[in-house]
Amino acid sequence: MRRMSWFNTTSLAFGFAFLYIPMIVVIVYSFNDNRLVTVWSGFSTRWYGELLRNQAFLDAAWVTAKVGFFSSIAATILGTMGAYVLVRGGRFYGRTLFSGMMYAPLVMPEVITGLSLLLLFIAVNLDRGILTIVLAHATFSMCYVSVVVSSRLVSFDRSVEEAALDLGATPFEAFRLVTLPIIAPAVISGWLLALTLSLDDLVIASFVAGPSATTLPIKVFSSIRLGVSPEINALSTILISIVAIGTITASLMTKRAVVRRQKAERMAEQSV
Repeated sequence: MRRMSWFNTTSLAFGFAFLYIPMIVVIVYSFNDNRLVTVWSGFSTRWYGELLRNQAFLDAAWVTAKVGFFSSIAATILGTMGAYVLVRGGRFYGRTLFSGMMYAPLVMPEVITGLSLLLLFIAVNLDRGILTIVLAHATFSMCYVSVVVSSRLVSFDRSVEEAALDLGATPFEAFRLVTLPIIAPAVISGWLLALTLSLDDLVIASFVAGPSATTLPIKVFSSIRLGVSPEINALSTILISIVAIGTITASLMTKRAVVRRQKAERMAEQSV
């Protein structure tokens, strides 16, 4: 194994520092007793209590959770269907147009996407609210799901699916019982990506959100216009903790699954 040079070590250290020192500062100052976020005056958890009593933030968090859940499910279903058509559909009339429409949100500026969706909702006389945010988020995030699922379908061994068809399974049964379980990791990854994009979106949601539906990014952005509040630090710390716990849990589950698979392979080799 090659040893890392001083240049690579220094570059890696600066990279990690650039990424994580701001997060550490936010976490530390979320326990600051002073209302001024740049002046340390003692350790306190008062701002977490203030955050839990802030009904505006709680309502925005609930709206964000609902929008993220429903939009990610819709994006996963539509993106998986689109990926399956593009990979397995062969050449059909309008394929180029369909492919371009599927991948257009990847390169389209979010301002243009948000404005076009706003004009569409106004044209069909659809009141802006949670429904319009869900539709907007599903529209721009399903292309990301399609990219992830397409990469897995391209490398998929179709002989397994053909064997199921030869044994009497219908095309739908072959997809449900054989294809879908094999591409499930890609589908789950696409769902997580769509959920992350929905929770993080500000630009598109600001166009299509109504007065009765304010997402957490919009609420945070409107709050920091008057200065960063310690409650924002507390909220950021909670979100960082949730992401860190989820990442660690997923890594442990993946590692455990790899260990179980290797153990099963060794047992199978020994039995032979």
